[in-house]
Amino acid sequence: MDVKIEQSWKDVLASEFEKDYFKKLTDFVRGEYLSGKTIYPEPKNIFNAFNLCPLSDVKVVIIGQDPYHEPGQAHGLCFSVESGVDFPPSLVNIYKEIESDIGHKSITNGDLSAWARQGVLLLNSTLTVQAHIAASHSGKGWETFTDAVIRAVNDNRKNVVYMLWGSFAQKKAEFVDNQNNLILKSAHPSPLSAYRGFFGNHHFSRANEYLIQNGEKPIDW
Repeated sequence: MDVKIEQSWKDVLASEFEKDYFKKLTDFVRGEYLSGKTIYPEPKNIFNAFNLCPLSDVKVVIIGQDPYHEPGQAHGLCFSVESGVDFPPSLVNIYKEIESDIGHKSITNGDLSAWARQGVLLLNSTLTVQAHIAASHSGKGWETFTDAVIRAVNDNRKNVVYMLWGSFAQKKAEFVDNQNNLILKSAHPSPLSAYRGFFGNHHFSRANEYLIQNGEKPIDW
């Protein structure tokens, strides 16, 4: 199956694209786009996280749940929105923690593409969603695919920082070798849980300290 995704990812995930679950997933997603429903993100952006961050560049992995489901928001990077779009609450809290942790304001718009280009894989567990209906494409096969993505990172990269916010993301830790990588866990940055351990987690400074210790260039958050 010819999947339009950056070549290094295509190489390591080739076997996934041939599995029955992925073929069924592809048929489902294609049908959703063709049905007249509004589906996010645009088809060209489904694999944006991979296209902006080749496997060989991955230094940090941040895991979200599913894409934003309101107009103009989702563009294939978890927690990120298109430039000029109002910041969703979770992103507001991420920026607050960065300012508190590192001592400077982060980028002035909600587009996190600059992080991706520095080696931050901004991976949602589910890569598509129907407008206005959260988790509408969950349980269709995306989770199996993104589990395989985490395994591929674990098998091919060392000294990667995994930022796992909330219990959903933390389930992905089972695929990661914690001896050769740094796993950071905390509450989710959503307003419902940010005050239960996301604020003050210092994940951004801790990630950079770890990268520097392992000879990698830190991320400009």
